[in-house]
Amino acid sequence: MKLAAIDIGSNAARLLISEASPNSQGRMDFTKVNLVRVPLRLGLDVFTEGAISEKRANHLLNTIKAYKLLLEVYEVRYLKACATSAMRDASNSAEILQNVRQQTGIDIKVISGQEEASFLYESHIAENLDKTRSYMYIDVGGGSTEVTIFSNNSLKHKESFNIGTIRLMQHQVRDDQWQYMKDTIKSRLRGISNITAIGSGGNINKIFSLSKRKEGKPLTLDVLKDYYKEFNSFSVEERIHLYNLREDRADVIVPALQIYINIMRWADAQEIFVPKIGLADGLIQSLYAEISR
Repeated sequence: MKLAAIDIGSNAARLLISEASPNSQGRMDFTKVNLVRVPLRLGLDVFTEGAISEKRANHLLNTIKAYKLLLEVYEVRYLKACATSAMRDASNSAEILQNVRQQTGIDIKVISGQEEASFLYESHIAENLDKTRSYMYIDVGGGSTEVTIFSNNSLKHKESFNIGTIRLMQHQVRDDQWQYMKDTIKSRLRGISNITAIGSGGNINKIFSLSKRKEGKPLTLDVLKDYYKEFNSFSVEERIHLYNLREDRADVIVPALQIYINIMRWADAQEIFVPKIGLADGLIQSLYAEISR
């Protein structure tokens, strides 16, 4: 059975197509068939102007039209489409999504920060980890960061913070927002020791790839600090050529590292695992659960 998820973020739009099939233990495995990413950068408009420009709205529409063709080619039967921080904040999001629905038939739901954190939890990333340890899932996006805390094999807390890479680039994050994130993380982790971080998002995946670590091995906080200092010493243009980065990755990777490093410091987490999953994976899991019911 083929399932698909569309994730419209503040930095990019992603289409994930997965094949769901039962494994030898009877549980469902989700095999990635295709992942397409288009850097729409809706947050560049929204976080400064409060609305999405006509140009970016047209880019979004054309992207969804292209995704629809791919869904037809892959003969996908089930789809879940969501939009996050930029669409939450855009004053004209309703009319843009209505136009997309009228022209493509694809209904994109704007989800709250709490719902976003819940979908990330749906990806069940903690299931294959040591049940005796405590974990903090960190998903850094362009407009927001979702933090989910697991301890004693159960969900303890989930929250979305309006701190993201695009907002930081545009100086749209206030000191009191940083302070609130710090206070929340410290208070929610009170009494929980030896926390291990789990990171998702394109930036942490790129850092992991550059580090040449083996799959399943964590990055250390010191490694992230080293990369932050290294990248910060170069211009965006230099990062593109030195590290073979796309332009839309080269500019956001430094603010992304800033977020990961701050959260890990506040949580006293010395390691971060990078399992290469994100919101789209959680949407696929949630979609399968809906179909099953």
